[in-house]
Amino acid sequence: MGFEREEILSSTAGGDELQIEAALRPKRLSEFIGQGRVREQLSLVLESALRRQSPPDHVLMSGSPGLGKTTLAMIIAVELNAPLRITSGPALERAGDLAAILSTLSEGEVLFIDEIHRMARPAEEMLYLAMEDFRVDIIVGKGPGATAIPLDIAPFTLVGATTRAGLLPAPLRDRFGFTAHMDFYEAAELEQVLHRSAQLLGVPLPEEGAHEIARRSRGTPRIANRLLRRVRDFADVRADGVIDRDIASAALNLYEVDGEGLDRLDRAVLGVLLKKFGGGPVGLSTLAVAVGEEPETVEVVAEPFLVRQGLLARTPRGRVATAAAWAHLGMKPPPDAFGASLFD
Repeated sequence: MGFEREEILSSTAGGDELQIEAALRPKRLSEFIGQGRVREQLSLVLESALRRQSPPDHVLMSGSPGLGKTTLAMIIAVELNAPLRITSGPALERAGDLAAILSTLSEGEVLFIDEIHRMARPAEEMLYLAMEDFRVDIIVGKGPGATAIPLDIAPFTLVGATTRAGLLPAPLRDRFGFTAHMDFYEAAELEQVLHRSAQLLGVPLPEEGAHEIARRSRGTPRIANRLLRRVRDFADVRADGVIDRDIASAALNLYEVDGEGLDRLDRAVLGVLLKKFGGGPVGLSTLAVAVGEEPETVEVVAEPFLVRQGLLARTPRGRVATAAAWAHLGMKPPPDAFGASLFD
């Protein structure tokens, strides 16, 4: 822990947020906090493979951003004492892009493909054969004279990560031997994450300060660590460096994260929905234009949390604010706001 802390403090001095975030990642499965069932299942898969001295089955991890999918992929490689190759679905536009990676893998290497559901179809179809038979077919030539040359590749373990498991085609999904779904964290688990990160960063973090940050972190470790760094900045400049409840609350209010974890975009979506559209229903595109964001941003960034908090409902007629949304913004709904079913 001492060496790891020195490494992180060095990154902090350099001011590179990406380096700090990477340094805070746990390195072993035993250090990983939360996702207890997934950790236990994955531990069995990896230990069994080590005893057999063969690569484990391919692993698919699904869940919202920031829950630890990339971290677990790195941990899998460390636990197997194997090299790790990292790429992403959008980067694999052609089958040749994937073939270039697969043909250079060493035996037992771990290949991590983030956002695997965004792979191009030709690369995806090549991956089927590679996962099942550890072979790829290289097409030489074009048209009627084209020839497929089979190329054996070294046995490897594919770790795929996706935020939208429903977009994965069934033939690809079925080729994974182990599938893990990452759940949102409870506040108590996030407090453990925060205490570990604070220790590594050398930041004094009393229990009440950790609790205040955890309950505003949307159940997501990545957000918790990011908020911790911002609260640390506030405490260093405007206080004595100790993050108690009052300091944490003041800092998060300054950064526009309210007591329920809603940020500026979340409140903008709710505010527009209530003030301009009377609580809805309103279409996604209209709502996005009203808040000055792209529809995909509203749908992917803001909506999942608002729905999970019971502040917003998606209906066939459009987005509708719930009674909790009116109460959260301190507004009174019109008399007929809930006269009809949200799902009519």
